[in-house]
Amino acid sequence: MEQGKALHVVVVGAGIVGASIAYHLAQRQVAVTILERQQPGAGASSHSFAWLNAFSKEPYAYHDLNRRSMELWHRFAHDLQVTNGVHWGGEMHWVHTEAEAERLRQHIQHLQAWGYPARLISAAEVQRLEPGLRPGTVRAASLGPSDGHIEPEKIITACLGHAQAQGAVLHTHTAVQGLRLQRNGSTGQRVQAVQTAQGDIACDAVVLAAGTDTTALAALAGLAVPQEESPGVVVRTDVRPRLLHAVSVLYMPSIDTVRPEIHLRQLADGSVQIGEGSQESLARDDSQAHADALLARATHYLPALAGARAIPVPVGYRPMPRDGFPVLGFPEPVPNLYLALMHSGVTLAPLVGQLAATEIVDGARVESLAPYRPERFW
Repeated sequence: MEQGKALHVVVVGAGIVGASIAYHLAQRQVAVTILERQQPGAGASSHSFAWLNAFSKEPYAYHDLNRRSMELWHRFAHDLQVTNGVHWGGEMHWVHTEAEAERLRQHIQHLQAWGYPARLISAAEVQRLEPGLRPGTVRAASLGPSDGHIEPEKIITACLGHAQAQGAVLHTHTAVQGLRLQRNGSTGQRVQAVQTAQGDIACDAVVLAAGTDTTALAALAGLAVPQEESPGVVVRTDVRPRLLHAVSVLYMPSIDTVRPEIHLRQLADGSVQIGEGSQESLARDDSQAHADALLARATHYLPALAGARAIPVPVGYRPMPRDGFPVLGFPEPVPNLYLALMHSGVTLAPLVGQLAATEIVDGARVESLAPYRPERFW
């Protein structure tokens, strides 16, 4: 940004990534306009299991990016004055078979070589940490003590509130209808304004942080940002007494050879969120019968859930760049259109917000984001 020049940035999307970028830009005294097609957090953020981790992130550079962002979460929540939306205590899981146990042992050894604070624990320690569990046979178990989970809607609300206190303007239920472009040299173009039903919004730069909608919005500027369809299902329960006494996230093995493992966390209001498979598993069954089945499988390990009511959540579609890695940065053909698309938005939100603001305001090219530039698809 030129010294003394007021910069106006339009951020499209008010999920956790867009909200973080808007917050960090507003902290830099940038004039920010936020456009959200629905309500803030209505997209993938509202369906996320929201586990803060770098447990399965490969290769090392991507693992390290997630790890760096995890370490920012304490300060991020403190600065946002969020006291009950971030839950620490670690992630614990265990496996039933010897083949799974060997894979877990090797993975923990791999993570420890990278300096990640994960370790194997005994069956007795599983029971000591969470005495309410009935884990069955424990062939191997692990604890990731630095992991946690968040409640995205609380973080989004805080980010937007702080941004608005710095002068940012939020428009909800405002869809982007087009981008007004101007030629920029022989091969490129720049965004002059974002077009909406309420009128055009002139700007110096645009951030596309619209989750699954980012592909269609980038196409308005002639950019191909490919995504895979990634539906996911979680269920919630009614309010329950405190279930977990030490850890914040449980990954529990399958109760049979047919269905995948399940994962569970408890929110500040006492409700419990349950999912199945890995964070990348595809699922579309958001029926009451499926919700009841997930709850029954969780109750198998946590008897205190007996009597809980399962509440289905409509299937959600997660942002998923075609190669699984984030898409970040100004593409060369449209050098003032910043792309911010990623699957691990919850873990990465603080760091991405900080680095995106550095690139947008200061014109820097952050080296750790080099593998994630959009040009890799072209």
